[in-house]
Amino acid sequence: MNIQLPQDVLHILNTLSEAGFSAFAVGGCIRDSLRGKTPADWDMTTAATPEQMMALFPKTVPTGIAHGTVTVLIGKTGYEVTTFRKDGVYENHRSPESVTFTDDITQDLSRRDFTMNAMAYHPKIGLVDPFGGQNDIKQQLIRCVGDSKVRFDEDALRMLRAIRFAAQTGFIISEDILSAIKTLAPLICSISAERIRDELLKTLLSDHPEQILTLRETGLLKLILPEVDRCFETPQKSKYHRFDVGYHTLEVLKNTPRQPALRLAALLHDIGKPIKKTRGADGFDHFIGHDAVSCRLAEDILIRLRIDNKTKQEVLHLIRYHDRRMAATKNSVRKAVSVIGKEAFPVLLQLMRADSKGQHPDYLTERLTHYDAVEAIYHNIVAEGDALSVADLAISGNDLIALGYKGKEIGQLLQKILEFVLEHPKENQKKLLLEKIKLNFFA
Repeated sequence: MNIQLPQDVLHILNTLSEAGFSAFAVGGCIRDSLRGKTPADWDMTTAATPEQMMALFPKTVPTGIAHGTVTVLIGKTGYEVTTFRKDGVYENHRSPESVTFTDDITQDLSRRDFTMNAMAYHPKIGLVDPFGGQNDIKQQLIRCVGDSKVRFDEDALRMLRAIRFAAQTGFIISEDILSAIKTLAPLICSISAERIRDELLKTLLSDHPEQILTLRETGLLKLILPEVDRCFETPQKSKYHRFDVGYHTLEVLKNTPRQPALRLAALLHDIGKPIKKTRGADGFDHFIGHDAVSCRLAEDILIRLRIDNKTKQEVLHLIRYHDRRMAATKNSVRKAVSVIGKEAFPVLLQLMRADSKGQHPDYLTERLTHYDAVEAIYHNIVAEGDALSVADLAISGNDLIALGYKGKEIGQLLQKILEFVLEHPKENQKKLLLEKIKLNFFA
C-alpha cells in the first residue's frame, strides 16, 4: 500500500522516527485516502511525549497538552500530533477524566470510535489496521471499534457521528450500532448544543441529508428536534402532496443546494404544519398560516442550537416567504422582490423549486416552468435597474424635508411612492415624482 503523504507530514514523521519515536498519520486522513478522497487535514500520533515533541520542532503550540496534543507549525500550517494514549474513565458521556500515555499504537487505536477511523500509516511500516477498518471501507460499512454500547456510553456524540458519517460517505450503518443507538439515545441530552449543531449541520450539508430519517428511526430526532420529528406523524391529504410532512421534508432536503441557510430552511420550513393542520369541507387537509408558525418554531430551534445570527436571519427569511405566491409578470415579481430583497429572491426560488420536487409529481413540470419564468423576469428587472426599494427611488428623505415633511410622514410617503413606482417603474424620475408630491398625488 502506498498512501501519498504531503511533504510536511513526511517531515514530521521522519523527524520523530529519526529521534527514536514511532509515529504515524492517523484517523480521518487515512480513511479518506483509502476512499480516494483528498484529506481536509492530516493528524498524526506518536510515542513521543508532548515535551519531547516540543524539543524536536522549532515551532509548536501546546494546543491540548493535557491530552497529549501538540500543534507542529511548518510555515503557516499547523499539524496536530498526539501522543499514543489510553483513556481513563469517561465523564458525562462525553470525555475521559484523564488519559495515560502509552507506547503502543494498537492500544491508542483501540480507544477510537469507528473501525474506519482506527487506522494508522507510516510509509516504511505500512497500514496498521487492527480492527478491520480497511475491509469495512471496502464493504462500505460503519462499525464501532469493540462494543457499540460501550463506545456510545463513553461519548454519546458518537451516535450522531455514526449517522453523519453515513450521510457523508453513503455507507451502511451496522445493525449493532443502530441497536445501540436505540437503547442509548437519551444520552444525547448530555451533549452540548454546539456539538449537536456541528454534527447536524455536517449531516445536512452532506450528499445524503435524508439520513435525518435514521435520526428519527433511532429515536435521536425526537430528543434533539422534536418539532421535526412530529412532521413524520402528520399526513397530508391533498391533491398537491403524496408524502406526509416528514417525508416531504426529506425530499425537499435532497433537492436543495448544499448551503447552510438553504438546507436549514428546507429542514424547518414546514414544522408549523402539525399545529396548523385542519380538514376542510372539501375533504382535504389545509395548513393555513403554517409559514408564520414554522418561522416562530424555527427561531426557537436556531437559538437552541446556537446558530450564528446571520445564518439564523437568512433561514427565518426563507421560511417566512417560502409559500409566497407570485404571478409571472413584471409587476408581481417587482412587488415580491421589493418585499423579499434583491439578493434573497433567487435563493428563495431555489427553495421553492426544491419544495415543488417534494410535492405531487403531476404538478412538478408546471411549477418548475413557472419558477423559471419568474426568475427570467427577475433578471430582466435587475438588468433594467428598476426601483425595488426605497433606496432605489429617484428622491430621498432629504428631498421631502426640503418640501416641509417631518418625522414619520417622510417614511410613510416614501413607502407610498415606492408602491407607485413598483407599478410604474418608468415614473421613477425626480422631477416627475416631485410634481406628483406637490399635487398631493400620494395623499
